[in-house]
Amino acid sequence: MSQSRYDIRFTGRVQGVGFRMTAQRVARDYTVAGWVRNEPDGSVRCVTEGETSELDRFVEAVQHAMAGNIQDTQIQRSTATGEFTEFSIRH
Repeated sequence: MSQSRYDIRFTGRVQGVGFRMTAQRVARDYTVAGWVRNEPDGSVRCVTEGETSELDRFVEAVQHAMAGNIQDTQIQRSTATGEFTEFSIRH
């Protein structure tokens, strides 16, 4: 299967609402690895790798779990680097 890398930026009311912990919890249900962190501009960035279908389901699950907080989701897709072994919260 095709391995991809998604560099995702969530905007809206996404900081101070448990977004990173929710993303980490959701990631446990999918075969994805990477990280999530708050950005200085108030957005949340998530860099995640895995099979494209798993990444799509992961993004949909995060969007569903945080639907009341997300205003926009932007995804830059590229080829996976294989650098991640788990999904973590970065500070």
